[in-house]
Amino acid sequence: MNDGSIASVQNDDLYAPPQVENALLRPDGRPARVLQVLPRLVAGGVERGTVDMAAALAEAGAVPVVASAGGPMEAHLKRHGAQHLTLPLASKNPFVIRRNVDRLAQVIEAQDIDIVHARSRAPAWSALGATRKTGCHFVTTVHAPYGAKGSLKRRYNSVMMRGEKVIAISEFVADYMRRTYDMDPAKIRVIHRGVDLVRFDPEKVTPERVIKLARQWRMPDGVPLILLPGRLTRWKGQTVMLDALARLKDENVCCALLGSAMGREGFRSELEQKIAQSGLTGRAFILDNCDDMPAAYKLADMVVSASSEPEGFGRVVSEGQAMGRIVIVSNHGGAKEQIIDGETAFAFTPDDPDSLADCIRRAVRLDPAQRDKMQRRAVEHVRDHFSNAVMCRKTIDLYREILLGREILQGSGG
Repeated sequence: MNDGSIASVQNDDLYAPPQVENALLRPDGRPARVLQVLPRLVAGGVERGTVDMAAALAEAGAVPVVASAGGPMEAHLKRHGAQHLTLPLASKNPFVIRRNVDRLAQVIEAQDIDIVHARSRAPAWSALGATRKTGCHFVTTVHAPYGAKGSLKRRYNSVMMRGEKVIAISEFVADYMRRTYDMDPAKIRVIHRGVDLVRFDPEKVTPERVIKLARQWRMPDGVPLILLPGRLTRWKGQTVMLDALARLKDENVCCALLGSAMGREGFRSELEQKIAQSGLTGRAFILDNCDDMPAAYKLADMVVSASSEPEGFGRVVSEGQAMGRIVIVSNHGGAKEQIIDGETAFAFTPDDPDSLADCIRRAVRLDPAQRDKMQRRAVEHVRDHFSNAVMCRKTIDLYREILLGREILQGSGG
């Protein structure tokens, strides 16, 4: 049901053994039932990962259930056959969180849930209480280091470290967890975020889509384009990109800063002034969000991720490589884990426009054979290590380990 009601399991027909290889089963051979909890189903990395996992669970013969306050991505869940239950899980009000414990416990019992997977802190507190009441397995995913200015905030964040197993989306995040919370390394499983290689496939982006976008953006004809995707906020590195471009007066390149200001109109005005004062008018452009990111990547010659603060992962890095672009990244956080410097991409010193400018020069001056080799290697690298398929397979393997036990998996060669 998708109207927010809590349906219970009615008959054993739901437990028919799924006719799929490597099915996710309980020890008794019945399909596993996994409940993912998150605040809302709006557009974002956490939400996309939730939908991807729901689809993978269905393909593995399991029963995917999602609980959240709802949002536009509910339709994506329906397409994959997942059930959505509407609960006020976005609230940080401690009284609502407490009431959500009983609500989730009711869901767990009514839906006969085996594993609850929490992807955000507020719903994780409710999920922790509910799984303790019901004896259900509890898994969490940590998507980034959390700021903790005081003991109360640190305790609030700590719920994400209390899973039976805790997924870190990068080695960078796993290191933060070990250092900050003194966690047992055996509890942590690093599973990098994945890219949708069906959507981000350069062979599937038609010339018409690229031409349409080029006309819409009105980029200079015949000038190599550097694309920096990311919302307009200082730590995303737009000012570093403009400073680097100002150092490249001898190179015939232009740059598009692609992202919404999201209310930061003052920063947007600052960037516009910087473009004018640096003599970059006609070479640097600020563009709003794009509805066709695969075409945007294909239109670009280079993709830059210039974050001055380390990101937990930074999906732009893998998306750009998957699209066969020359990618240039800040050499820190989860971004540097996604590349092989000099082979699939170039890495520069974070917050250093001179270092970024040097990498852009290296990219511009690649000969056709060198460029083709790097682009092919980048696509292969993402397909082998950072696809949705890899992410989902590793997560389902973790679920299986929890359900059946490590010793059982090892004994069976799993």
